[in-house]
Amino acid sequence: MAINLQKGQTIDLRKNDRGESVYDLSQVTIGLGWDVRKQGGFFGKIFSKEAEYDLDAVAFLLDGNGKVANLGRTVQTNDGRQMGLYEGDVIYFNSMHHPSGHIWLTGDNRTGAGDGDDEQIIVKLDQLDERYQKIIFVVTIYMGRKNNQHFGMIDNAFIRAVDARGKEITKYSLSGDASMNGKCSMVFAEAYRHNGDWKFRALGEPNHSDSFVDILKNYSY
Repeated sequence: MAINLQKGQTIDLRKNDRGESVYDLSQVTIGLGWDVRKQGGFFGKIFSKEAEYDLDAVAFLLDGNGKVANLGRTVQTNDGRQMGLYEGDVIYFNSMHHPSGHIWLTGDNRTGAGDGDDEQIIVKLDQLDERYQKIIFVVTIYMGRKNNQHFGMIDNAFIRAVDARGKEITKYSLSGDASMNGKCSMVFAEAYRHNGDWKFRALGEPNHSDSFVDILKNYSY
């Protein structure tokens, strides 16, 4: 049975709730999902058009100092824009595949529509280079500040880990409340090496910024 985490709780990713090593970490899917809270009241239901929330999953690969060593390079897009952090140790919508081939983002869901995972980051933990000691998982609301969208309006947000055989290892859920008002990003969880294996910790740290780059500054040299 999957372990439901509370904020700050840590588990061994390979073990179940009885302490048995049963999970296959050769390929782990980190699934993230969310729902936008329905507007209440009669008129809200009749006249409102549900706004679309574009939440983005991001992963930082950290070295032994807790920093992102490779910030990638800046490239020019087909429409002439400059795009940074390309093919570095940050996995995000503009650089979805790590050069190692051992961690990638499967796609960019721009509405959160549908059941199950809205975005997935897949990582081959057993093959990830030893220089990567920790992975931080962040979710941001795209243009949240401009659109006045924040985690106070998000229900049923979760992050979960699923092993290579499709077994759910653990899940951490949270729903927005007044304390999340104005918070446009969330450092959701981290996976880190410990005694030759991997642990997973629920963090649930909200942030006002809607840009993961602002959070990245805390992990940059």
